[in-house]
Amino acid sequence: MPDLSTVHRMTAYMAWADDVVLKNAEQLPDAALTAPRDALFKSIAGTFDHILVVAEIFRAHLEGRDHPHRARYRSETLPFPEVARHLRDMDEHYVGLARRWSDAELAETITFEFVGGGAGAMTREDILLHLVNHATYHRGFVSTLLFPLKTKGAANDLTVFLRDVWPEMSRSIGGSAA
Repeated sequence: MPDLSTVHRMTAYMAWADDVVLKNAEQLPDAALTAPRDALFKSIAGTFDHILVVAEIFRAHLEGRDHPHRARYRSETLPFPEVARHLRDMDEHYVGLARRWSDAELAETITFEFVGGGAGAMTREDILLHLVNHATYHRGFVSTLLFPLKTKGAANDLTVFLRDVWPEMSRSIGGSAA
């Protein structure tokens, strides 16, 4: 199995970086997390919830089942602690898939319907890498929203992960950090 493949390393990065930014946000009171912001998903909590909704949609695609979402966001954002818990669980699910799937399974094409309409087809690997990229994009936006609130936020950059986290993580699963 491709334990130390690029897709495994990147999903592990996604899980770690999401956790870092969630911890940064968890320093704030709920009112600050849900306060209306000049943002596409209306608040810090809403932006995290959007990341979760997209992860839920693609999980259903990968599992060949329907999902309840008709848009890329919920009409009512889940409470932030619930979003944080579900997002961390979802990230671990995706890390497990990336670690477990063989190269042939990662290359398998999954067909689905986009929530906005239209047929979609992506390999499992492309779906996982899309989720990594999608979360990175929105974490950057959340970091911008957090900055004026003066949280004592840790860095969530890929370079920090590769330097400080990945070497030990890769050793613990029996590989090298190469």
